[in-house]
Amino acid sequence: ILHSQPEQKEKLSLWDRRGEPTAPLTDAQSDSVAEVRAAAEILPVPSELPIEDLCSLSSRSLHSPFSTTVPDSTEDVLLKGFQMLDMENARIETAQQFFSWFANLQTKMDLEEGEQYRKTREHFHSYQEQCDAILADVHAALDHLDTLQKQYLFVSNKTGTLHEACEQLLKEQAELVDLAESIQQKLSYFNELENINTKLNSPSLSVNSEGFIPMLSKLDDCIEYVSSHPNFKDYPVYLAKFKQCLSKAVHFMKSHIVNTMHNLTSQLTKRDPLGLANADNAFTLYYVKFRAAAPKVRTLIEQIEERADKIQEYHNLLEAVHQCYLDQRERLLSPSITSTITDLTSQNSKDHCALVRSGCAFMVHVCQDEHQLYNEFFSRPSPRLDELLEKLCLSLYDMLRPLIIHVIHLETLSELCGILKNEMLEDHVHNNAGQLGAFDAVVKQMLEDVQERLVYRTHIYIQTDITGYNPAPGDLAYPEKLEMMERIAQSLKEEQIKLLSQEASFSDVRLEDPGSRRSSTSSVTEASRMQASISPADLHGMWYPTVRRTLVCLSKLYRCIDRAVFQGLSQEALSACIQSLLKASDIILKNKTQVDGQLFLIKHLLIMREQIAPFHTDFAIKEISLDLKKTRDAAFKILNPKAVPKFFRLNSHNAILEFLLEGTPEIKEHYIDSKKDVDRYLKLSCEQFIQQQTHIFVGTLEELLAKVAALKTMAIEGGPTYNLSQQPWAQPAKINEIVTATYRVMKGKLPATLQSMSLYLANRDTEFILFKPVRNNIQQVFQKTHALLQEEYSGEDLQIIACPSMEQVNLLLSVSK
Repeated sequence: ILHSQPEQKEKLSLWDRRGEPTAPLTDAQSDSVAEVRAAAEILPVPSELPIEDLCSLSSRSLHSPFSTTVPDSTEDVLLKGFQMLDMENARIETAQQFFSWFANLQTKMDLEEGEQYRKTREHFHSYQEQCDAILADVHAALDHLDTLQKQYLFVSNKTGTLHEACEQLLKEQAELVDLAESIQQKLSYFNELENINTKLNSPSLSVNSEGFIPMLSKLDDCIEYVSSHPNFKDYPVYLAKFKQCLSKAVHFMKSHIVNTMHNLTSQLTKRDPLGLANADNAFTLYYVKFRAAAPKVRTLIEQIEERADKIQEYHNLLEAVHQCYLDQRERLLSPSITSTITDLTSQNSKDHCALVRSGCAFMVHVCQDEHQLYNEFFSRPSPRLDELLEKLCLSLYDMLRPLIIHVIHLETLSELCGILKNEMLEDHVHNNAGQLGAFDAVVKQMLEDVQERLVYRTHIYIQTDITGYNPAPGDLAYPEKLEMMERIAQSLKEEQIKLLSQEASFSDVRLEDPGSRRSSTSSVTEASRMQASISPADLHGMWYPTVRRTLVCLSKLYRCIDRAVFQGLSQEALSACIQSLLKASDIILKNKTQVDGQLFLIKHLLIMREQIAPFHTDFAIKEISLDLKKTRDAAFKILNPKAVPKFFRLNSHNAILEFLLEGTPEIKEHYIDSKKDVDRYLKLSCEQFIQQQTHIFVGTLEELLAKVAALKTMAIEGGPTYNLSQQPWAQPAKINEIVTATYRVMKGKLPATLQSMSLYLANRDTEFILFKPVRNNIQQVFQKTHALLQEEYSGEDLQIIACPSMEQVNLLLSVSK
């Protein structure tokens, strides 16, 4: 092929030439070609290769300039070639024959080999023609598509423009519709003016008709709309016209409600012109009629109340309706309440507590009924109702106050405080504060007056009945009255025991259940024991009058007045009571014995401390005093300049300057605690009793020990040599007389002292606590005496002295346990 078609070979060589290759190969492609060429040179020809291919291969090998030798299998190939050419019997004898034969063979092979390629080329050529036809059709289709695209774009632009125009028109149409509706809506409020005027000027208009309330609602909407758009052209004119319509409507409603209430009042006044209806028909006369008329005006009043917060005209109308209603109620109730309170006063002129209780109960019912009636007409509260009720309640206060300020008995005043504070304020007002607000204010004012009167009378009572109390002889008959009560109690006890024995003997005869008999016997025994355990000194009637009055007074004041005021009064009362007890104790001490006076004071101080303990309050008060000491000294220096040292007297103005600078009075605060005063006086009384009893029992021994201690002190300080046996007053016989007399006094007076303690104190624990220090003091004195005797005296002298042993002393003192 290369020899027959040199032009094609030349063209093929142009594909990969080095200078300007027509189809240059990449490095990878060149490497692949080299690898294929190398493999082809060493690869044997496959045995299954067709003969056509072998002949082609042999001809290429024979004519190839690169091959010089014929392979071994060439003969076979040639033989087959001859067979294919039907020349297997022909003989090639000369070179010319061979070349002729070879040329024929080559031509035939070329024709056979090129036939396939020609067919392929023709086939491809037909494909190329078809592709060219298709390409022409495609170009024609593309031309049509371009034309269609241009037409589409033109139509699309036209359609979009038309769509936008339509949308703009629709938008403008919607805006115009909205504007028309807005104008129509705005005009609707103004157009209602004529309709409303027509209805209001109609002679058949009635506030109770069905269309009146809707007309009010429409009128309110129109006024609200016009008021909220002051930029409208005819805003002032229409607003004034709507306001005029509103004034007419308000006038109609006011006239209807006021006339209804006036008619009710007129009807009731004609039935009871003086307001003297009794309690039986007062409720029907003053409340049932009004409640029956309430539904006639309740609907209008509800409409007024709904609009009162939004429109001033309705607010003024509601105020006028309230005032009219309350005026009519006052016109009806005031004469009746005054008459009723006057009747109550005449019926309970001597019983202030019953008068206050009945009067307050009456006003409670009036306040509750008025609130209930008010709620029948109105749904919103009004402060004017409480003002009216307070005015009505003041009639009760004005009637009761002159009576209260003339009450002098503390019991009555304290009971009045209890009625006002507990029954009225805590029970009635606390449980119904909403309806009894006006009554609460009047009752508090009345309570303050009663408390003020109670405090005033308490001050006078403390001054006259406690501080200024002059005891009667029977009040100071101690211990006679206690002994008398002790004898009475003993006789009652004996009678009880006698009665018990009789019942026991009678029960033995009767056939009864032993268990029930035992239970009855035990109950009687317990009752007798309880009766016997009550001492005469613990009876309320046996207390000293000032103590009883003080405690009764404090018990009545405790829940009636404020705590701060109670603290001040309790301080004053307890101080006055303590002073009266001290005075009474001194009188008893002078008329009887010192033991009676001391035990009387101790017992009543114990009673006071025990009885004031339940008062959960602080008995301490703060007193403020003005100290004028500096002012007095400065004034004295002005009046007496000679008293000032010379180095201070620089000029005549020094004293005046000192008076101005240093003469300012000082304010001092100090606390007074009456409860601590009771404890302090009780402690002092107990200490005095202990010292006095110790002195009575072992006073001579204490004097003896004091003399011995004085001798020892003198000896230590350089005096004469201490020798007790040489002292004439310290002889064993003298000591024996002292010891014997002391023991005799203890043995003789100790039972009487213990009996007096039991009679006055009537409490084993208290007696033991009070006598324990006395017993300890006596034991200590005898212990010191024994120590002194053991130190200073020998055995014979001790026998002469014969001092009682500690066992004897303790045995004598054990009776107090």
